[in-house]
Amino acid sequence: MSGTPDFFYREAQRLGYVARSAFKLLQIQKQYKIITPGSSVLDLGCAPGAWLQVACQNLGPLGKVELSWELILRSVQIIGVCGCAAEQKVKVPSMHCDARVKTVCADQKGFSVILSDMCPLVSGITSRDAALSAELGMRAIDLAVGKAAHDRTVNNAFEEVQSDGSGSSLDIAGVLQPGGHLIIKLLESEDVKGWY
Repeated sequence: MSGTPDFFYREAQRLGYVARSAFKLLQIQKQYKIITPGSSVLDLGCAPGAWLQVACQNLGPLGKVELSWELILRSVQIIGVCGCAAEQKVKVPSMHCDARVKTVCADQKGFSVILSDMCPLVSGITSRDAALSAELGMRAIDLAVGKAAHDRTVNNAFEEVQSDGSGSSLDIAGVLQPGGHLIIKLLESEDVKGWY
Protein backbone atom coordinates (compact mmCIF):
# COMPACT_ATOMS: atom_id res chain seq x y z
CA MET A 1 0.00 0.00 0.00
CA SER A 2 3.09 2.20 -0.04
CA GLY A 3 2.66 5.24 -2.27
CA THR A 4 -1.13 5.18 -2.04
CA PRO A 5 -2.56 8.50 -0.81
CA ASP A 6 -4.19 8.08 2.59
CA PHE A 7 -7.37 9.68 3.91
CA PHE A 8 -5.64 12.80 5.29
CA TYR A 9 -3.75 13.38 2.05
CA ARG A 10 -6.97 13.20 0.03
CA GLU A 11 -8.84 15.35 2.57
CA ALA A 12 -6.09 18.00 2.50
CA GLN A 13 -6.34 18.14 -1.29
CA ARG A 14 -10.14 18.42 -1.11
CA LEU A 15 -10.00 21.28 1.42
CA GLY A 16 -7.23 23.19 -0.39
CA TYR A 17 -4.39 22.55 2.06
CA VAL A 18 -0.96 22.11 0.53
CA ALA A 19 -0.10 19.22 2.88
CA ARG A 20 -1.75 16.81 5.29
CA SER A 21 0.24 18.35 8.17
CA ALA A 22 -2.52 20.99 8.34
CA PHE A 23 -4.58 18.47 10.29
CA LYS A 24 -1.96 18.31 13.07
CA LEU A 25 -2.29 22.04 13.71
CA LEU A 26 -6.08 21.95 13.23
CA GLN A 27 -6.29 19.33 16.00
CA ILE A 28 -4.08 21.39 18.33
CA GLN A 29 -6.07 24.52 17.53
CA LYS A 30 -9.39 22.77 18.16
CA GLN A 31 -8.24 21.49 21.55
CA TYR A 32 -6.21 24.45 22.86
CA LYS A 33 -7.27 27.55 20.84
CA ILE A 34 -3.62 28.68 20.59
CA ILE A 35 -4.11 31.09 17.67
CA THR A 36 -6.71 33.73 18.47
CA PRO A 37 -7.91 36.77 16.53
CA GLY A 38 -5.28 39.46 16.95
CA SER A 39 -2.38 37.02 17.42
CA SER A 40 1.00 37.71 15.87
CA VAL A 41 2.31 34.42 14.50
CA LEU A 42 5.76 33.35 13.34
CA ASP A 43 5.90 30.17 11.25
CA LEU A 44 9.35 28.55 11.13
CA GLY A 45 9.99 25.98 8.43
CA CYS A 46 6.80 26.83 6.66
CA ALA A 47 7.28 24.87 3.47
CA PRO A 48 5.04 23.86 1.88
CA GLY A 49 2.83 26.07 4.06
CA ALA A 50 0.00 23.98 5.51
CA TRP A 51 0.49 25.33 9.06
CA LEU A 52 0.60 28.83 7.60
CA GLN A 53 -2.78 28.19 5.97
CA VAL A 54 -4.32 27.02 9.26
CA ALA A 55 -2.85 30.00 11.12
CA CYS A 56 -4.35 32.43 8.58
CA GLN A 57 -7.77 30.86 9.03
CA ASN A 58 -7.68 31.45 12.79
CA LEU A 59 -6.39 35.04 12.92
CA GLY A 60 -9.70 36.82 12.55
CA PRO A 61 -10.77 39.54 10.10
CA LEU A 62 -8.33 40.77 7.47
CA GLY A 63 -6.31 43.80 8.50
CA LYS A 64 -6.28 43.04 12.23
CA VAL A 65 -2.99 41.15 12.49
CA GLU A 66 0.16 40.22 10.65
CA LEU A 67 1.46 36.72 10.12
CA SER A 68 5.14 36.18 9.48
CA TRP A 69 6.04 33.28 7.26
CA GLU A 70 9.77 33.64 6.90
CA LEU A 71 12.36 34.88 9.35
CA ILE A 72 15.45 36.56 8.01
CA LEU A 73 18.30 36.13 10.46
CA ARG A 74 20.52 39.19 10.42
CA SER A 75 23.65 39.36 12.55
CA VAL A 76 22.66 36.11 14.21
CA GLN A 77 24.80 33.02 13.69
CA ILE A 78 23.29 29.64 14.37
CA ILE A 79 25.93 27.00 14.99
CA GLY A 80 25.07 23.40 14.22
CA VAL A 81 22.37 22.39 11.81
CA CYS A 82 22.73 25.42 9.56
CA GLY A 83 24.25 28.84 9.43
CA CYS A 84 21.69 31.21 7.96
CA ALA A 85 22.95 34.38 6.36
CA ALA A 86 20.94 34.40 3.15
CA GLU A 87 17.23 34.77 2.62
CA GLN A 88 15.25 31.72 1.61
CA LYS A 89 12.18 32.41 -0.48
CA VAL A 90 9.13 30.28 0.16
CA LYS A 91 5.98 30.36 -1.93
CA VAL A 92 2.98 31.41 0.16
CA PRO A 93 -0.04 29.19 -0.57
CA SER A 94 -2.85 31.33 -1.97
CA MET A 95 -5.65 29.16 -0.57
CA HIS A 96 -6.47 30.26 3.02
CA CYS A 97 -3.65 32.88 3.12
CA ASP A 98 -3.96 36.61 2.60
CA ALA A 99 -2.11 39.94 2.57
CA ARG A 100 -1.19 39.70 6.27
CA VAL A 101 1.61 37.27 5.45
CA LYS A 102 4.97 39.05 5.37
CA THR A 103 8.69 38.66 5.99
CA VAL A 104 10.17 39.99 9.23
CA CYS A 105 13.63 40.42 10.73
CA ALA A 106 14.92 38.44 13.69
CA ASP A 107 15.20 41.55 15.83
CA GLN A 108 11.42 42.08 15.78
CA LYS A 109 9.98 41.07 19.15
CA GLY A 110 6.57 40.21 20.33
CA PHE A 111 5.15 37.12 18.63
CA SER A 112 2.25 35.64 20.58
CA VAL A 113 2.54 32.30 18.75
CA ILE A 114 5.56 30.60 17.18
CA LEU A 115 4.98 27.51 15.05
CA SER A 116 7.83 25.19 14.10
CA ASP A 117 7.05 22.50 11.57
CA MET A 118 10.74 22.19 10.69
CA CYS A 119 11.97 18.77 9.67
CA PRO A 120 15.47 17.72 8.63
CA LEU A 121 16.11 15.99 5.34
CA VAL A 122 15.44 12.45 6.46
CA SER A 123 18.11 9.87 5.74
CA GLY A 124 16.20 6.80 6.85
CA ILE A 125 18.59 6.33 9.77
CA THR A 126 16.11 6.71 12.63
CA SER A 127 18.56 7.77 15.34
CA ARG A 128 20.26 10.34 13.08
CA ASP A 129 16.98 11.78 11.83
CA ALA A 130 15.58 12.01 15.37
CA ALA A 131 18.73 13.76 16.63
CA LEU A 132 18.55 16.31 13.81
CA SER A 133 14.86 16.86 14.52
CA ALA A 134 15.61 17.45 18.21
CA GLU A 135 18.36 19.90 17.24
CA LEU A 136 15.94 21.86 15.05
CA GLY A 137 13.50 21.89 17.96
CA MET A 138 16.20 23.32 20.24
CA ARG A 139 16.93 26.02 17.65
CA ALA A 140 13.24 26.95 17.68
CA ILE A 141 13.33 27.17 21.48
CA ASP A 142 16.50 29.30 21.34
CA LEU A 143 14.82 31.72 18.96
CA ALA A 144 11.57 31.77 20.94
CA VAL A 145 12.83 32.12 24.51
CA GLY A 146 16.55 32.76 24.05
CA LYS A 147 19.65 30.75 24.86
CA ALA A 148 18.53 30.74 28.50
CA ALA A 149 16.26 27.82 27.62
CA HIS A 150 19.27 25.49 27.74
CA ASP A 151 20.04 26.37 31.36
CA ARG A 152 16.65 27.18 32.86
CA THR A 153 13.05 26.20 32.38
CA VAL A 154 10.97 28.30 30.02
CA ASN A 155 8.83 29.60 32.89
CA ASN A 156 11.86 30.80 34.85
CA ALA A 157 13.26 32.56 31.79
CA PHE A 158 9.94 34.36 31.25
CA GLU A 159 9.73 35.34 34.93
CA GLU A 160 13.21 36.88 34.75
CA VAL A 161 12.32 38.83 31.61
CA GLN A 162 9.05 40.03 33.13
CA SER A 163 10.73 41.14 36.37
CA ASP A 164 13.61 42.81 34.49
CA GLY A 165 11.23 44.44 32.03
CA SER A 166 13.91 44.97 29.40
CA GLY A 167 13.76 41.85 27.25
CA SER A 168 16.27 43.61 25.03
CA SER A 169 18.60 40.74 24.23
CA LEU A 170 17.74 37.80 21.99
CA ASP A 171 19.94 35.66 24.27
CA ILE A 172 17.74 36.58 27.26
CA ALA A 173 14.21 36.79 25.96
CA GLY A 174 13.92 35.56 22.39
CA VAL A 175 11.08 36.70 20.15
CA LEU A 176 8.16 34.99 21.90
CA GLN A 177 6.05 37.25 24.10
CA PRO A 178 5.86 36.25 27.77
CA GLY A 179 2.81 34.01 28.07
CA GLY A 180 3.01 33.20 24.35
CA HIS A 181 2.71 29.77 22.78
CA LEU A 182 5.39 27.69 21.04
CA ILE A 183 4.39 24.62 19.02
CA ILE A 184 7.19 22.36 17.79
CA LYS A 185 6.80 19.26 15.64
CA LEU A 186 9.48 16.64 16.36
CA LEU A 187 10.24 13.17 15.12
CA GLU A 188 9.44 10.84 18.01
CA SER A 189 12.50 9.40 19.76
CA GLU A 190 14.19 8.88 23.12
CA ASP A 191 15.81 12.32 22.67
CA VAL A 192 12.47 14.10 22.93
CA LYS A 193 10.71 12.10 25.66
CA GLY A 194 11.41 14.82 28.25
CA TRP A 195 10.00 17.60 26.03
CA TYR A 196 6.35 16.88 26.80
